Amino acid sequence: MTSLNIQDMEQKNLKPAGVFRYFEEICQVPRPSKKEGKIIAYLQDFGRKHGLETVTDEAGNILMKKPATPGMENRKTVALQAHMDMVCEKNNDVQHDFLTDPIETVVEGEWMKAKGTTLGADNGIGIAAALAVLTDETVAHGPLECLFTVDEETGLTGAFALKDGFLHSDILLNLDSEDEGELFIGCAGGVDSVGEFTYGEVAVPEGCFFAKVQVKGLKGGHSGGDIHLGRANANKLLARFLNRVRKQHAMYLCEIDGGNLRNAIAREAHAVIAFPEADKHAIRAELNVFAAEVEGEYAVSDPDIQFILESEEPRKQAMEPEVARRVLMAIQALPHGVVAMSQDIPGLVETSTNLASVKMKPGNVIRIETSQRSSTTSAKEDIADTVRTVFELAGAVVSHSEGYPGWKPNTHSEILEIATESYRRLFHTEAKVKAIHAGLECGLFLDKYPTLDMLSFGPTLQGVHSPDERMNIPSVERFWMHLVDILRNIPVKD
Repeated sequence: MTSLNIQDMEQKNLKPAGVFRYFEEICQVPRPSKKEGKIIAYLQDFGRKHGLETVTDEAGNILMKKPATPGMENRKTVALQAHMDMVCEKNNDVQHDFLTDPIETVVEGEWMKAKGTTLGADNGIGIAAALAVLTDETVAHGPLECLFTVDEETGLTGAFALKDGFLHSDILLNLDSEDEGELFIGCAGGVDSVGEFTYGEVAVPEGCFFAKVQVKGLKGGHSGGDIHLGRANANKLLARFLNRVRKQHAMYLCEIDGGNLRNAIAREAHAVIAFPEADKHAIRAELNVFAAEVEGEYAVSDPDIQFILESEEPRKQAMEPEVARRVLMAIQALPHGVVAMSQDIPGLVETSTNLASVKMKPGNVIRIETSQRSSTTSAKEDIADTVRTVFELAGAVVSHSEGYPGWKPNTHSEILEIATESYRRLFHTEAKVKAIHAGLECGLFLDKYPTLDMLSFGPTLQGVHSPDERMNIPSVERFWMHLVDILRNIPVKD
């Protein structure tokens, strides 16, 4: 494994050089969701440096414009679109501040990844490809717009805030897909559902042993793109074990925490519990039995799962037992995973839900965040209502986000025909035409610009939204070749 910087990248002859150069520059710029100030400044400076008309709207979205190359002035206008923010996840043993520290990239064979953190290729590689198009004078294209949106990962804020008249394109190429050779023409809509429990505190009795229970080593992943893989959810497993303990022992819940982001499957979770000293060995034995059961259940999807019980510093207070009981039962009862498969597109998840995070908040509040997705609006509403029902039965106060629309597939799209013919000609094989269960901004773009002809594609990424995120290097070159050829073959404007 070798560490990579811009000079190393050039020496390793990674291709296309322009795309990888800009990607490495982007990796130096912190860009957490809702804190995109530094990447906004980087892009504004890029526009000024290259003499491009660059506009920033009130939300922080950036639009760069480049005139057509000679002879292509009569082509339809194309928007290349990518989002600025990245999911910021790291392994617990990694020291990294996503607000200040650059992403350290490494190369392992044909793959690029980061040192213990998310790589940010979702969607930094899309930005890099767009910037490369803007600066590569060998790329032939018609009138071009490049739209960079903020806060895609935690609310689609930038896409929601996009105003009529900001964009003037006929075609939009979304550069935010994760399987090279696959062309996406539809995506799921989604909504977030949150339950909050307010609790009082009780004194922990004398003679109790304090222990920290941890669930770790799970693969996690994207709650849309990876939900069909049946991976374990750390929040669910932790609650499942604690409910066993609670039913057999006088258990006090002092602390609970699991997962981080609404669109990531929870990889790690922990709780601090107290119980009679005399029960210590029995509970450890119960954890060993439980671990063996779960390891068998998830031997394929999560072979590195770990359950750890270790002593913890004493706490004076714990959550009142009745509320702890309702919280743990709610977590165990909340649905997680695939709810229904599409009846129209084989292999496509239609509806799913993700039990994303469990957090203790100021004011003695336990906040449980979940997200629901579906390509069918009524099914999305139904699973959100199911989650609400579980929360309300457990006594939580429930709220829902505004949600976002899906993107209905158009199999007769003109840009789809151009892209499929281009791929066949370049690579002598057929591209796969798909819809995606993950949310894309395209649904919101179509809501605001109903005549847009859209397509989403990109290089191959794996493990996105987790520290296992990695990008296949050869696929970036194929993605670039495909993008350039599509731009060369954009049709004449009517």
